[in-house]
Amino acid sequence: MNAACIAVGVLLCAGVAVAKDNLRVAYEWREMDFQYDSPDQRWSAIERGAFKPANVIPFGLEVYRQRLFVTLPRWRNGVPASLAYLDLNDTSSKMPALRPFPSWVSNSLSDADPELVSPFRIKADRCGRLWVLDSRIAGVLEQTKLYGPAQLLIYDLHNDDLLRRHILPMSQTKQNSFFANLAIEDADCDNTYAYAADLGSPGLVVYSWRDQESWRVQHHFFHPDPLAGNFSINDIEFQWDDGLYGLALSKPQSDGYSTLYFHPLSSTMEFSVKTSVLRNKTLATSGAIYRDFKILGNRGVDAQAGAQFLDAETGVLFYTLPNQNSLGCWQTSKGYNVQDRVYSNNNSFVFPSDVKVDDERRLWVLVNQMQNFIYDELYPGSINFRIYMANVNDALEHTACEATKSLPDLVGKLGEVLRTNIKLKTATDEGSKSAAAALTLSLGALLLTLSSLL
Repeated sequence: MNAACIAVGVLLCAGVAVAKDNLRVAYEWREMDFQYDSPDQRWSAIERGAFKPANVIPFGLEVYRQRLFVTLPRWRNGVPASLAYLDLNDTSSKMPALRPFPSWVSNSLSDADPELVSPFRIKADRCGRLWVLDSRIAGVLEQTKLYGPAQLLIYDLHNDDLLRRHILPMSQTKQNSFFANLAIEDADCDNTYAYAADLGSPGLVVYSWRDQESWRVQHHFFHPDPLAGNFSINDIEFQWDDGLYGLALSKPQSDGYSTLYFHPLSSTMEFSVKTSVLRNKTLATSGAIYRDFKILGNRGVDAQAGAQFLDAETGVLFYTLPNQNSLGCWQTSKGYNVQDRVYSNNNSFVFPSDVKVDDERRLWVLVNQMQNFIYDELYPGSINFRIYMANVNDALEHTACEATKSLPDLVGKLGEVLRTNIKLKTATDEGSKSAAAALTLSLGALLLTLSSLL
């Protein structure tokens, strides 16, 4: 075997050894906590039942500048704030107490028509606005209370003021509607579009910032697959029949429109559609759009995916795999059969719930053990919630989604590995110096040959 083959073999072995272990825990909690004005106020809230730590679960996340936002849906009573944040500049604790956003008053349910009820997903756009998708349904695991149709709340992140509140018209919601995911197309700040996924009564609502109106889109691809409704997560088995859920947008193409990638939760399929179809209200609400939706492929057995996010710079679609306690990836420039796992852990990565990439090229993943929260119980003595973080390029290293290395990069890695092998050999076998010298000369010739091809 020649030197080049030896080097390639070493590189492949090294890749397998260190792959899929580049995420680190940035934050973790046994139970979620909040920053009250004083310890007395906190204990008073607990005594009144306004704050029940065991009933609070983080679900969605977003990062904008130095704030990390978290949604805390009101599945049960005792959630004092359903939208909150932590300060990334404060590194004093890996278990920080959260601050309500935009205020305690905005999170209060004391009004007949409260501002925030039970948001699931949030997205900060490039224009400094925070989009909040609020189901306005509280107590879904206890006594359900509906405060009205789902709504979009848009906040100005420069001063935290509420810019706009769009309540979905009754004609765009159905009896079993449950809006749980959100994507924002924000290339033009004055002509931004929001896409809200209805998993309960499968459909997609499109909202135009400029026109201040929304419309509902229907398609068979939004519906769950009856053969993909079985979930088994760390010995807890259940069945879900959830429709449209995961949404992710590509960067704008030359025509100014993006591609929306999507999938139902109870499905192993991925689909796509151009936003030029969705943004045309007349076309999108007609029956003439069926063939504009594309089938991308199947992720495989037990590969039901949850939330997803497309990193515009690398073109990689990150997606959560709750059935596998994993984070998956797909390089959208390659065929859909080229999938890989970025991270997986059956102990500490149980039920990844949300994934985002921020403006500083950091990948964030929220993990919340939701199967235990719903069907069993969470133990306050254990770490139940984690937020993982990594640089995007580091997270993708040694995966099929990694950016293709340029020839100079490959030459550099090849030389590095061969030089390392030579040093190891000469250190353990003084009689091999002549062979090492010959190998060094061969390496030099190889590098010169490869470089000449550039």
